[in-house]
Amino acid sequence: MQDNGWKEHFKNRIISAEELSKYCRLSEEERAFFKTEGKRKQNGQSVTLDFAVTRYFLSLSDCGNPADPVRRQFMPSLSEFIYKEYELPDPLGESEYMVVPGLIHRYKNRALLLVTGLCAVYCRYCFRRHFTGRKKGIIGREELVNAVQYMEKHNEIEEVLLSGGDPLVLPDGRINDILGAIKSRLKKIVVRIGTRIPSVLPQRVTGGLISVLKLYRPLWIITQFNHPKEFTGRSMEALSRFIDAGIPVLNQSVLLKGINDNLRTLAELSGLLVKNRVKPYYIFQGDLAKGTSHFRVPLKRGLKLIDELSKEVSGIGMPVYAVDLPGGGGKVSLPGADMEKNDDKGFMIKSSGGKRYSYPDESR
Repeated sequence: MQDNGWKEHFKNRIISAEELSKYCRLSEEERAFFKTEGKRKQNGQSVTLDFAVTRYFLSLSDCGNPADPVRRQFMPSLSEFIYKEYELPDPLGESEYMVVPGLIHRYKNRALLLVTGLCAVYCRYCFRRHFTGRKKGIIGREELVNAVQYMEKHNEIEEVLLSGGDPLVLPDGRINDILGAIKSRLKKIVVRIGTRIPSVLPQRVTGGLISVLKLYRPLWIITQFNHPKEFTGRSMEALSRFIDAGIPVLNQSVLLKGINDNLRTLAELSGLLVKNRVKPYYIFQGDLAKGTSHFRVPLKRGLKLIDELSKEVSGIGMPVYAVDLPGGGGKVSLPGADMEKNDDKGFMIKSSGGKRYSYPDESR
């Protein structure tokens, strides 16, 4: 892979309905999204997630088929304007734990740093749609300094997750600056990078990028593959580049209605990850982000699927099924959580801190 070729791939992403319609037959509902997206505002700001898809990721889809599992991940629709009463603009309550701009400190020994709002592909089920896109570029130097200083003062923080957006859409030099600023002051901290790059723009995983990342080991890549169709020769090569350089890779999938919510797909996905030396880490229940209900699998069905999956795959191939409790309750592993039915409203789930949070029963 040429070191600079990925920039052309990123620059030439499809970002308009006109360009998209050259490759995909758009339904009336899909066309209507593009006609109305700029007019939908709340508090003077657009409430829609930006649209962009790489030509590579689009090429993995059968774009003439509205039910195609890759197509559904990048194709917007009017369903994004349907808000359930229990959906939230910030479903994880991250703003409550933002200690300095861009730095979220929810768990005692871990912090999350938002380094960019940019992504190669804007996944339509995104839980951080209040931040992602939104013309947010790269973290400023002052913000980065303030974040590092905070972590320096809180030496209980042992790991930092770089997220956004997607940190790996940044140029090598900027990634080096960010990692250097962190590791120069926090020698023992472990860095994790959350990214969809191997599945949506594998051309980005160049020799230059690997050379930068190797300087800052121990470093982990947390990637996201949601469906077996996302595995190609290019994506597998990208994963191998990380792993062969001594950078472990874990995968976090999202359980998505009509995309991977069946045993056969989940088992095949698990097998492909293991064969490519990637540990299936988490399968997340879809978060209660505004306008994403058409992607969420009912919690009861998710629990049943995970039980079935545990009987089909080995221990190394079995991910943890987890839910982020709405409004800042944090991550809870399912099954095994302290969970009880709450009449006809849904479930009450106990957080690690002992507080109970309501989660809707969407099977009704």
